[in-house]
Amino acid sequence: MEEHYYGQFSYDHLNKILHGIELFNDEKYWECHEFLEDLWLEDIADNARLVYWAVLQVAVSLYHLREENLVGASGLLKKAKDKLFRCEKHKVETALLFNHLDWSNFKKIVRSIPESPNSEDFESLLKFKFKVKEYRR
Repeated sequence: MEEHYYGQFSYDHLNKILHGIELFNDEKYWECHEFLEDLWLEDIADNARLVYWAVLQVAVSLYHLREENLVGASGLLKKAKDKLFRCEKHKVETALLFNHLDWSNFKKIVRSIPESPNSEDFESLLKFKFKVKEYRR
């Protein structure tokens, strides 16, 4: 069994985030944000909350995009990119993210969107769905 250290993404984090991921995949971006925000607030001292934060900021970015608020979408996406950087910097990422949530593809798509995007730049992100894989503890 894979060992995780405090502040790294663990099985407990995976269990917690799954409903938020389901909401994201169902394009219920505001509901995803609300759900993940509660987790983010619960785990206040845990660096793994950066994962929740990144996903919820991408969800809110897509919510703003759908509401035709490109400035809001761009601003939230920039903040989400910072959270992805912080996940790497603080060594939050574990194999669970990559093996169970398609994290590499998520990061690649988010980072592919330019700093001053137009709405077409979000196409691949709008099509993205987390590929949740079953796991056994």
